Amino acid sequence: MAETKREIERKYEAAAGTDVPDLTRVRDVATVTDEGVVELDAVYHDTPDLRLAADSITLRRRTGGSDAGWHLKFPVAVGVRDEIRAPLSDTLPPDLAALLRSRVRGGEVVPVVRLRSARDVRRLLDADGGLLAELSVDTVRARRLPKGPRASWTEIEVEAADDADPGILDAVEKQLRKAGVRSSDAPSKLARALAETAPEDHGPDDHPDAPPPAAPGTAGAAVLAYVREQAEAIVALDPAVRRDLPDAVHQLRVACRRLRSALKTYRSVLDRNATDPLGDELKWLAGELGVARDQEVLAERLRGRLTDMPRPLRLGPVKARLRIWDTARTKDARRKAVAALDSDRYLALLGRLDALLADPPLREAAGRDAAKVLARAVRKDHARLAARVDRALSLAPGHERDLALHEARKAAKRTRYAADAARPTLGKPAKKFSKRVKKVQSLLGEHQDAVVARATLRDLAVQAHAAGETAFTWGLLYGREEAAADAAERELPEVWARAVAL
Repeated sequence: MAETKREIERKYEAAAGTDVPDLTRVRDVATVTDEGVVELDAVYHDTPDLRLAADSITLRRRTGGSDAGWHLKFPVAVGVRDEIRAPLSDTLPPDLAALLRSRVRGGEVVPVVRLRSARDVRRLLDADGGLLAELSVDTVRARRLPKGPRASWTEIEVEAADDADPGILDAVEKQLRKAGVRSSDAPSKLARALAETAPEDHGPDDHPDAPPPAAPGTAGAAVLAYVREQAEAIVALDPAVRRDLPDAVHQLRVACRRLRSALKTYRSVLDRNATDPLGDELKWLAGELGVARDQEVLAERLRGRLTDMPRPLRLGPVKARLRIWDTARTKDARRKAVAALDSDRYLALLGRLDALLADPPLREAAGRDAAKVLARAVRKDHARLAARVDRALSLAPGHERDLALHEARKAAKRTRYAADAARPTLGKPAKKFSKRVKKVQSLLGEHQDAVVARATLRDLAVQAHAAGETAFTWGLLYGREEAAADAAERELPEVWARAVAL
């Protein structure tokens, strides 16, 4: 079973035989213990075209030391990575392979670099003997695999202890700088090894017939930049969903929706004969992810409603029933989301996105001025939204109006996404417009959430009654959701009026 460790560290250049300064002068450091030298042997794996390295991801199989095994590292911020560990084995563990699937696709990872390091370790302890940080002087020998160039260097690595204040790294760095030690230019050992062992001849262009990119300032360039951004987000968020990180499902779903909306909004730029089938696949993926996200939103809403209700009105085991309902549905929803990411259909979608970006189906408008083309497309989406809002407001309260407001909400989301895509081109006007439309979308979202919550509350009330429990509390919550939906409907005309003008 893989385990995750947050790694917060800094690297420094060092010459062979560099003396480490007295670190007991560092704030909070009372003792420095010498742990001796450990021999480490790590083989780093990647795709033949180094896709993992391109995204600052490292995968290694390491022997020696206390943490021998497979290590997969994802960047979090500068100097911060999440390291996912799995036990030592001859082949890549399935848990780690799944986290690489969106990047590796149907290919495989192969050994690319071998690093052998002599690690001279020191532990920095506080007055109580607690570990603050670990400093190592690493003498590294690297070789490009299978039989490529070699390189060697010495570096100092300082890693904060798991529960320590990361500020300890600033204090240590201050002492190292006084001793003339400077920060390393390389973000990782692998990055340095790849740079220093790169073959002199990289070979001919792999894509000599690739079409030239759209000219800067054109609609094609603007739209393709946005499409690429969302496609890359899908790939990057895949492992976060598999790791069940907070908000990961939501972010991945949003990336799918933003991309699908862009393909629809900018049909004058990209040929819909090529993009419509891709949009259908993005709709499918967002739908599979939506089960998990919708459950997350609904459960959070209902928990909040119960918490806000006065205790005397919470009759029966309402919190326990809600928890049981949420646990079962969350597990099923997560299983459905991961199954979608494991499917061949999903890999085919990623391949089609690559193909679209490699050879974009540009139309005549793609070569025109970006500002004019994008502004026209945003106005068109706004007109579509206006028609849906006007229709919804013309209907009497009830089921048909609820459906119409939901359709208006989807149109508001598409209009907002269109404006966001145009922001690099249109600047502040697009940003301001997006904010106004977002208020409409949020209000319509509140209405839809109340509608969905009512249906769930009715089901919970039926289950409670069948189990011999009182349904009183569920009925009260149902009434409050009705009131919330009514309040949103009353507020909509005013909010919409402020968003009408472009």
